[in-house]
Amino acid sequence: MVVHKRPDRTLGHGNDTFWAWCDRQELRLPRCTGCHTLAWPIEAACTTCGGEGFAWERLSGRGAIASWCTFERDYYQGQFPMPWDCILVELEEGPLFIANPAGMTGQGMRLGLPVRLAFLGCEDEAGPFNLPVFETDERADRPARSHPTEELIP
Repeated sequence: MVVHKRPDRTLGHGNDTFWAWCDRQELRLPRCTGCHTLAWPIEAACTTCGGEGFAWERLSGRGAIASWCTFERDYYQGQFPMPWDCILVELEEGPLFIANPAGMTGQGMRLGLPVRLAFLGCEDEAGPFNLPVFETDERADRPARSHPTEELIP
């Protein structure tokens, strides 16, 4: 198994639980037990109702590309081959999730492109971990949307 070196991930305050689920190859996010809002990124209190109770919910791992960019500046001092791509995925359950694409580059990306979760074996200073990445979902039974977040635009 190839292990990819990555910059240090965020640990502590709920993030450890997120990474533990990723190590089991599951994408789980905290859902507020008060108002049932998925809380992402992880916060100490729900940004919708202020509640402090959360339960970790397993997500489908399906979504669509809402945006993407290509970084051409070496922000991580040689830890990534340049240039490198980053995508914003609108998860089927609602939250927006920033990730790296797998098996595609900026040239093959488009708004609304259906994607599915995969995991990449990585390592940082804290040790090995599974990084959630997204690949094209050719088996998707839904067409790519022209603008995946159109309901958010007034």
